[in-house]
Amino acid sequence: MSRKFKQGISHIRWSLLVILATGFIGPVLASDPRQEIDDALTHGLRPAVLPLQAPLPHWSLAERMAQHSVPGTSVAVIRDGKLVYARGFGTRQAGSNDPVDADTLFSVGSVSKVVTAAVTLREVADGKLNLDRSVNGYLHSWKIPAGAGVDPDTISLRMLMSHTAGLGVWGFEDYQPGETLPTLLQTLNGESPAKNAAVRIQFPPGSRMLYSGGGVTIEQLLLQDTSGKSFAQLADERVFSPVGMSRSTFINPLPADTRNVAHAHDKKGQATALPRGWESFPEQAASGLWTSANDLGHFVAALLSAYRGQGPFLPQSLAIAMMTEVAPSQHGLGPRLEGEGRSRVFHHGGSNDSYRAWIEGYPASGDGFVILTNGANGARLAAELRNALTDLSGDNQVLRTIELPTTTLADFEGDYLLTPDLPGSVTGSMTGYFDHDRFRVAVADDTLVVSQADDNPRRLQPLTPTRFVNPAGDASQPRFEFLRGADGKVQGLRVQRDGGQLHFHKLQGSPSQP
Repeated sequence: MSRKFKQGISHIRWSLLVILATGFIGPVLASDPRQEIDDALTHGLRPAVLPLQAPLPHWSLAERMAQHSVPGTSVAVIRDGKLVYARGFGTRQAGSNDPVDADTLFSVGSVSKVVTAAVTLREVADGKLNLDRSVNGYLHSWKIPAGAGVDPDTISLRMLMSHTAGLGVWGFEDYQPGETLPTLLQTLNGESPAKNAAVRIQFPPGSRMLYSGGGVTIEQLLLQDTSGKSFAQLADERVFSPVGMSRSTFINPLPADTRNVAHAHDKKGQATALPRGWESFPEQAASGLWTSANDLGHFVAALLSAYRGQGPFLPQSLAIAMMTEVAPSQHGLGPRLEGEGRSRVFHHGGSNDSYRAWIEGYPASGDGFVILTNGANGARLAAELRNALTDLSGDNQVLRTIELPTTTLADFEGDYLLTPDLPGSVTGSMTGYFDHDRFRVAVADDTLVVSQADDNPRRLQPLTPTRFVNPAGDASQPRFEFLRGADGKVQGLRVQRDGGQLHFHKLQGSPSQP
């Protein structure tokens, strides 16, 4: 598994827009929301976490694009199940005058999985597939091999789509211009020129959640085997054409003569993947979608309308199933879910080498948005954009941190070891959050730092005397809660996010400094 990809996934939960605009594209409602959205972009970007007494900043999109070295972004906004705003900002390539607009193509990484899920559910709606039948019963060009003492015939489509099938291969590396692309079977078997390990069973299906791009690649093969069509063709017939996504494609590599493409950029904002200007993603269903804000906005609107029984894209019962968690996962049939009532939300992020993308939808209101960026730091920009847009509804609160003396922080220093064999019903979406089962906590520059052998350190800020958050982390903001026992000593640590938990116990006599 590529740590780069995994870290991109962990940055998952971001937001909207930019300010070097081209024109507006999209329908206009009687109560025009465009000015409200433009105002939010002009002076409404902000961080998710601030010190207790710090004033709330009002950043513009232009200054934050420059700060994060992201040349271009494109945004779509959905209100009441209708696309009402789609706009591009910045440039397709740093140093050029080629503007991003609402139809500019971006790589959207793992957002591809939600579109793939919609392809599958359209086939289910027509009676061609059953969510709970054995996947191996559908496959004929390849079969899931037995492994980990598990009968592979127990794996279903519902498990593949919710990341509960027990399969490995979290994500995939990108392929640069000139590199040979693997076939689908080479990817599944981990054979050269594929860069990933073989997709194999790691634990009993349904027992826990493990995010698996490998499982979605099996979903792609199933769709091809049962339809007799290429995945790109099937996606066009089942999703792109019905929704009106005229610019979208799963074809990889993207043809060199494709027009209006956002080029790839590294963390310094420098153009990469040269000379062509973008990478390839042969694992189409898992991470290979090329699309625009306009197209993806129409897709999110179609899902919201189907969920509310107001659109024909999916039967309402299937749309509700798509947006219902499959225990012990945070995922439904494709999207991730959380919240309740008005705050009930589905979402998914995408993170390839040089692109970051995010979709989010609120079934109760029919509202949602799309954020696409062409820079490796796009997740940071998107988080600030998301804050600007969700502030419009008043549902997104700023987290305020407090100050603690260094003597209090020093109590938490030491080595911590993961409590093994917690059931999936406890770990939930936290599975795979850490690369290792052991880490060290230390104080550095009056800040608590969590570090592992070969991972980027997480710098924590206190919300209470025992509960901390990583302001630079993903927008879901996992809480790090140190457990102080009746003897006054710190005994362990609980890390919690979206209902999932990991437990660590503090090793006795562990060193206080790294």
